[in-house]
Amino acid sequence: MELGVFLNYQGAVPVARRAEQLGYATALVPEGFRSDAVSVLGAVAAVTDRIGLASGLMQIPARTPVLTALSAATLHALSDGRFRLGLGVSNPDVSLGWYGQPFEQPLLRTREYVEIVRLALRGEPVRYAGKHYRLPPDGTTEAAHLRAAAVNSGIPILLGAIGRRSLKLAGQIADGWIGAFCSPQRIAHSLAHCRTGAVNRDIASGRPFEVLPSVPIGVNADLEAAAAPLRGYFANFIGLGSSERSIYYQLATELGYESAAADVHRYCRSGDRAAAARAVPLELIDEVSLLGDVPRIARRMAAYEQAGVTTLGLTPLSPTVDGQLATIEAAAAALDAMRLAQRTSDLPATGSVTRQLERTATK
Repeated sequence: MELGVFLNYQGAVPVARRAEQLGYATALVPEGFRSDAVSVLGAVAAVTDRIGLASGLMQIPARTPVLTALSAATLHALSDGRFRLGLGVSNPDVSLGWYGQPFEQPLLRTREYVEIVRLALRGEPVRYAGKHYRLPPDGTTEAAHLRAAAVNSGIPILLGAIGRRSLKLAGQIADGWIGAFCSPQRIAHSLAHCRTGAVNRDIASGRPFEVLPSVPIGVNADLEAAAAPLRGYFANFIGLGSSERSIYYQLATELGYESAAADVHRYCRSGDRAAAARAVPLELIDEVSLLGDVPRIARRMAAYEQAGVTTLGLTPLSPTVDGQLATIEAAAAALDAMRLAQRTSDLPATGSVTRQLERTATK
């Protein structure tokens, strides 16, 4: 298992540089409340040399598939082949409210979108007749044909997924999965669904299937203090849009926090973000995050590795750049401590679930 870091645009450049020095495998840029992904990735590509780069995630409703392919090809070229494309269908309220795009049949829409992106990245004229996408729309006008950036059909595509059907789709059509609100137990459960999808795998890239959850991290021996910078993050997701349609609200409910999720959502909708943050249970944060001092975080990292994680994507949520730097340094120390414990106790270093998924995908 390697480490990745999800970047905040405020501090993305120094944090990415330091992560590269510390040996992190990947720097990812999310997209939504604070910034787009492409702009920040371009800035980070210009100041790093070795660390892998990924969007985590570009929102499918925000861009046409051809523009996404063009952006991916450009970032891949600018970073000397270090870019991986992470895509997510987002939430119904974001799709409709932010971008004016319909959300029905999101799995079919995602499948068609990925097919068009791969077609464009192969450098072929983009002619596609699907249910949700028709390019060219009348079948006669000029087809897209990427020449402005170096096309590369080998750019890995990772899908964000939470529900059972979306996890199966990731296993079937993607090179990896980016998860959210993931405990080690949920990782293992989710990979079982990815493995089911891999039985009918649509691609044969030859690469191992990447398992890259986004895991918030707070470093402090006092768990309440460690969780404090993370509360607003969880409140934002749980309180987003309609509780009936929100995948994050539903996930918090499935994890056993229905009453607290209702309180968080109610406070968010009333505009009281501070109360919403206070209403997020410490137990929920601890279940799906890395909290504590370095030894406690090292033990939690081992549980994620055993569940099948290949890259542990850390989300440092300190409000200051110095705090983010301190967090990723502590996480690197925790990984070293975990490795030392494995060497001295002969613990296995790779999750069996990931090995099973890779075997299934290559049959």
